[in-house]
Amino acid sequence: MELIQHFSALFYGILSVLAVMLILCLIRAGIGPRIADRLVAVNMMGTMVMVMIALLAVVKDQGYLVDICLIYAMISFLAVVVLSR
Repeated sequence: MELIQHFSALFYGILSVLAVMLILCLIRAGIGPRIADRLVAVNMMGTMVMVMIALLAVVKDQGYLVDICLIYAMISFLAVVVLSR
């Protein structure tokens, strides 16, 4: 637990970088010239949200966030499969 407290500033820095990247992916999904670009951007956004939830689970020491992350992964996978058809 002490190790997490020492690196909590690093974790929050990583979360802020991921938030900026998430906004950039949202812009790419909006202006993507092809459907493939938009699909990749949406898939990447889902992956980044899962990483952010997992980091919050570590920082806040909340186990239920891992369950939410797994459910979100399943829903994101199904969304990409449906959109790719």
